[in-house]
Amino acid sequence: AILGPPEVNVTSCPNCINVTIKLPASHFRDKGRLLSLIDIYEELDYDIILKSQDGEHKRPRQRTTEEVFSTVIEELYPSRNYCVSVGVTASLNRNSVPSPWKCVTADSEARQGYHEVAVAAAVCASVIIVAVLKCVHAAGFILLKFSLPQTLV
Repeated sequence: AILGPPEVNVTSCPNCINVTIKLPASHFRDKGRLLSLIDIYEELDYDIILKSQDGEHKRPRQRTTEEVFSTVIEELYPSRNYCVSVGVTASLNRNSVPSPWKCVTADSEARQGYHEVAVAAAVCASVIIVAVLKCVHAAGFILLKFSLPQTLV
């Protein structure tokens, strides 16, 4: 028997991606109940292949005893596209079909609260410019209300 591809969902987080894996269904029944792969094998191994502009990287093999589980791949470059494929194998069955590639862009830490920081910086810059112009006007360097004496011109 070939273990079918797992269902994979990928979401981004700051400098990381979260990979949620749902094991493939089995076709075996016991007393009318469809058995899961965990019911059959007790534990399964899974391999995650991570693809980016740097190439493909196979993550260390992990083990699970759950039907649906998540893992976080950390220390990724922000704003970079990453694709993930997952293969599931059992100790007694190494025949498997990997999942289709799922892609996502890793978030950057700076993206959180970016708009608030940009608005605050724009307001501060505007206040500073207005204050400088007011001081220059009060000192009489711009928008003079009276003309200078001929000797100063």
